[in-house]
Amino acid sequence: MCGIVGNVFAAGDRTPALEVLRRMAGRLRHRGPDDEGFVVAGRGGLGLRRLSIIDLAGGRQPMTGETGRAWVVCNGEIYNHRELTEELRAAGHRFTTRSDTEVIVHGWEEYGLGVLERLEGMFAIAIWDESTRTLMLARDRAGIKPLYYALLADQLVFASELGAMLEHPAVDRALDLAGLSCYLAHEYVPAPRAILRHVRKLRAGHWLTYTDGRAKVEPYWDVAPGPARAVGAGEAVAELRRALDTVVRQHLISDVPLGVFLSGGIDSSTVAAFAARHVGRLKTFAIGFEDRSFDESARARRVARALGTEHHEETVGPRAGLELIARLPDLLDEPLGDASLLPTYLLSRFARASVTVALSGDGGDELFAGYPTYPAHRLARAYARVPALVTDDGVLTETPAILAYVAQSFPNAQLAPLADPFAFARVQAFNSY
Repeated sequence: MCGIVGNVFAAGDRTPALEVLRRMAGRLRHRGPDDEGFVVAGRGGLGLRRLSIIDLAGGRQPMTGETGRAWVVCNGEIYNHRELTEELRAAGHRFTTRSDTEVIVHGWEEYGLGVLERLEGMFAIAIWDESTRTLMLARDRAGIKPLYYALLADQLVFASELGAMLEHPAVDRALDLAGLSCYLAHEYVPAPRAILRHVRKLRAGHWLTYTDGRAKVEPYWDVAPGPARAVGAGEAVAELRRALDTVVRQHLISDVPLGVFLSGGIDSSTVAAFAARHVGRLKTFAIGFEDRSFDESARARRVARALGTEHHEETVGPRAGLELIARLPDLLDEPLGDASLLPTYLLSRFARASVTVALSGDGGDELFAGYPTYPAHRLARAYARVPALVTDDGVLTETPAILAYVAQSFPNAQLAPLADPFAFARVQAFNSY
């Protein structure tokens, strides 16, 4: 991953201070230990801390196209950059690197905002176009890469992390009580809110433009259901196999060592199986626990043996988790009620000694409704049929046993018509702890 920062003034001849951009980027060194770069052009300035993955020598950022009118910084990866490079070359653009980032700036020159619809990948992008005095920020469709911004009276400030935002002297540290309430209800602070009052997160699948002090935020993508068609089980399995093989192969494009996080579960094992088809000797990584009731490392070893991977494993005890908890305020931008971040961090730290990039099975449960909270949708339909006399007068929302059941069984369920009672239940449970 990389880290991006920037600052654009609304009007006049003011220019961003390079030393401020350097301080902001310095807070992102852990995201990009390999290189840094900055550009100040007129009212706008961009900065980046880089983790080099593709075109290690030639892919330095900020990057510009042949016209020199626009500059780009990008955190993430564009998986279809080879196809886009050929398309843009055919349109007359001249490429000077093999970097996936270069297609973004040429695409901006060719298509404007339309370039976002052509990008396949995970990304947070900033483009400063001095010729039109326009800053464009964009976030990938799933919101994998973070992007914070503060729209102030005379300027806009943005960064990959909240800590970098706070290095800018104009960004206020005041707490957002509404954001705190969101955390208590949902166990995280959903976009566009942040935990600070004057800072926002750009939503997934959205762009922001800032021109002469005027900001506009719009979606460029949303989930659009296609036409329904009946397929047999065999055809469905074949299509899923093709899709997984294509996506995993795209994610394996790298000029640095890579591997796969392997828990032995369905999701990570599937990713590892497809990756092993395209990598000579795939490296896999697993973390085990001294407490056998939480340990799944034996399953990971069985999968690794079946796939013939070069398997790496580390076993940790309670002390490792306790020591990490003390560091969480420094590691996290905002409060997060997801305990899985502890083993994920420990596994990432372990794997970093061997590889720079790692694939994982994250997203499988969301795509195929694997989490136990998803049955709450059935409960929501049943709740909708309960007479209002029972629901509105508090019989369901005030009963302690029901509050405890809802809070513990469906901690992240955001369901109409249950969203408000669920949020209330979680706040009640938190306050009563």
